[in-house]
Amino acid sequence: MRLLMIGRLNGELITASKIAMSRGASVTQADGVPQGLNVLRAKGADLVMVDVGQPIAGLIGALEAERIRTPVVACGVSADANAAVAAIRAGAREYIPLPPDPEMIAAVLEAVAADRSPFVWRDGAMERVVRLAEQVARAEASVLITGESGTGKEVLARYLHAKSNRAAKPFVSVNCAAIPEALLESELFGHEKGAFTGAIARRIGRFEEAHGGTLLLDEISEMDVRLQAKLLRALQERVIDRVGGTASVKVDIRVLATSNRNLAEEVRKGTFREDLLYRLNVVSLRLPPLRERPGDILELAAHFARRYAESNGLPMRPLSMQAQSLMLKNPWRGNVRELENTLHRAVLLANGPEIGPEALLTPEGDTLAPEGPAARAAQAAEAVTRGLVGRTVAQVECDLILDTLDHCLGNRTHAAKILGISIRTLRNKLNEYVASGLDVAEPGQARASAAIG
Repeated sequence: MRLLMIGRLNGELITASKIAMSRGASVTQADGVPQGLNVLRAKGADLVMVDVGQPIAGLIGALEAERIRTPVVACGVSADANAAVAAIRAGAREYIPLPPDPEMIAAVLEAVAADRSPFVWRDGAMERVVRLAEQVARAEASVLITGESGTGKEVLARYLHAKSNRAAKPFVSVNCAAIPEALLESELFGHEKGAFTGAIARRIGRFEEAHGGTLLLDEISEMDVRLQAKLLRALQERVIDRVGGTASVKVDIRVLATSNRNLAEEVRKGTFREDLLYRLNVVSLRLPPLRERPGDILELAAHFARRYAESNGLPMRPLSMQAQSLMLKNPWRGNVRELENTLHRAVLLANGPEIGPEALLTPEGDTLAPEGPAARAAQAAEAVTRGLVGRTVAQVECDLILDTLDHCLGNRTHAAKILGISIRTLRNKLNEYVASGLDVAEPGQARASAAIG
């Protein structure tokens, strides 16, 4: 944990600094906001603790303008209530009264350190992924984590870092899809003063910020292919060039990457470099979607119910048996993210001693119902599958070919394209059917039996 304290050192701030260091934090001190901003640009920090007498609104505005996402906590004498209110309104996340309470300082540091989703699993499918992750965690190799949106790829990346030899060093995450293409290069590699409009001072990028630790490139498939070449050099040589800079900077990092796309397919399409894929994909971890790990559903639901009850000051309510049954039947197309949001709403809306099915609502306010359109489609597909049981492959193939030919009004060429077979194969099949006495549609018309049906 890297803590930056902004304000002129007095007895209270010195005490707060000592408490933070006793809790394992490394502390840097800056006399004022300008010096504090220079520290953030040059070194980064996990948390800023600023004296309430400093221009906090200006600090928050500068952080937003330079896209520095470090949380800010204000501190000051407990009697200064108006200053505390002003600090919170300006954007500070919390106010710590001075002289400092050791437990409060510890709680704030713990909250920042734990501002990540813990890794929760129970299903056997996830067990295999976790065991492989633990096996490679202490290695220095790059890891590519794939899976659908909302499956918890970043959570797994943080778990890898926590189990690695770099756990005591920074974990830095950058979402390649959330940052405009024109700004992503500066975000990753940093920039020198005057490198572009708005570059008012030198600023280190995420590579330098993660020095000694782990850098997560989230949704790397969204990165422009031209920037991928610079990234490849950084991964191969462990050196970077700041935007507008003239000297290379050495970095010591381990790189993890995530993607919800098939990167091999992106390589074929020319939107992702093949050599970069090989560099990243030393070890591959695939997170299965939630529907493929049903054993995790209730475990995650209980975890989220507990978390949001605590954060909202509400009593912890267990899921009723009806609610559990409903959750197990839901397809969870949005994966863990959808489940988390559903439980958050349920915790806020539940009445009584349990969370019942009436509290499990969609974002539109509808009750989570297994008989919805998706469920009906699944039931229809299941019914079709059951209808195939007991029939031979030849019988199913025959019906498929003849029905497709009817759909094309006897056009052999169109039917062959739809079926994915050659026109010669189709004609041979049709000759077999005619020889066995079956009715086959002629060009321009459907079968008589099909038309009557």
